[in-house]
Amino acid sequence: MTTLIINIKLLVNTREESILLRGKALADLPAIENAFVLIEDGIIAALGHMYELDWMVPHPPKNIVDASDQIVLPCWCDSHTHLVFAGSREAEFVDKINGLSYAEIAERGGGILNSARKIQQATEENLYTDALYRLKELTLLGTGAIEIKSGYGLSVADELKMLRVIKKLKEQSGLLIKATFLGAHTYPLAYKDNHQGYIDLIINEMLPVIAAEKLADYIDVFCEKGFFSAEETDTICKAGAAYGLKPKLHVNQLNSIGGIDIGIANQAVSLDHLETLTPDDIKKLSGYAGVCTLLPTAAFFLRMAYQPARALIDAGAAVALASDYNPGSSPSGNMNFVTAISCIQMKMLPEEVINAATINGAFAMEAASEVGSISVGKRANLIFARPIPSLAYLFYSFASNHIQRIMISGEWVN
Repeated sequence: MTTLIINIKLLVNTREESILLRGKALADLPAIENAFVLIEDGIIAALGHMYELDWMVPHPPKNIVDASDQIVLPCWCDSHTHLVFAGSREAEFVDKINGLSYAEIAERGGGILNSARKIQQATEENLYTDALYRLKELTLLGTGAIEIKSGYGLSVADELKMLRVIKKLKEQSGLLIKATFLGAHTYPLAYKDNHQGYIDLIINEMLPVIAAEKLADYIDVFCEKGFFSAEETDTICKAGAAYGLKPKLHVNQLNSIGGIDIGIANQAVSLDHLETLTPDDIKKLSGYAGVCTLLPTAAFFLRMAYQPARALIDAGAAVALASDYNPGSSPSGNMNFVTAISCIQMKMLPEEVINAATINGAFAMEAASEVGSISVGKRANLIFARPIPSLAYLFYSFASNHIQRIMISGEWVN
């Protein structure tokens, strides 16, 4: 099917080539006023100014969409989520209000272990149905590409169950989805005092099956005090690499314990969270070849200090934004709120948050050749905004729904 979209008020993030954006380049947001986009079989075939339309598209298709007074953006690329989970954890939400910390709740058997118990009780079919519903909800909020982690199984059977659900979502949803194996999310109670035993389970029993069934694209470890040490993280990263799984790591959420060094040494695709950074950490990240993925809604929900986005950007690091959608510390995958709060609380410019949540997010999933900008040859994943006075208004008026329609691979989402 061929579709021509005409009279677009502003076509945002139009790029001839995809480059991971660092430093001042993150504020460079190319756009075309009074634009058109031609879509063929779900792929962007041409784009430009309306005055170029006659010679660029000499034979217009029958299916023409008038986008007068609308801003059109690429769909969000949410590169860090825990979308597959069972049940919710609002009781812990109340515990936090009453003053318990994230670590205290975990020590009482809450947190990740709470979600693990629920995953163990859930069927694969129920997990898939719930996750697909969430995915459709996020699509209507503008997410067109997403990374999904395991990590609430914490046993061979249940980690594989989660990854098989993610694989089915990949096959059925129509979105670009990347899967990450996060068996090293925490230690299950049975291995509380036998860390090496659980690491051996990951390496010897989980990874071979994951590789054989092609269930994951990446491997992740929660490198944090009370969870996995830097040395343990290094061991697991190297084991994953032996099966072709690149690292995407949880580091520096609560403490700086060497996870950044391990991630850099293991050529991690992204280092995620980064709420707690020393000046030396920022210096290291300034030369890091991968992506620094910031998760501000987790800091918001946990009432933690926000990530030092400005310091990272000014140091020349490549910054992406993601939702960390999960039932414990960020029970929302709304990237519109992620981007708004990044402007409001982390002092990022509107242009910076759009780039961080689109093209740099795509790089954090190694998917920039397919998504992340409005470019010839990429998927036609597009957000059509309601009539608004300016691009900055999307984030200034943060609690309103500014989305009118969503297109995924050239098809309208209902």
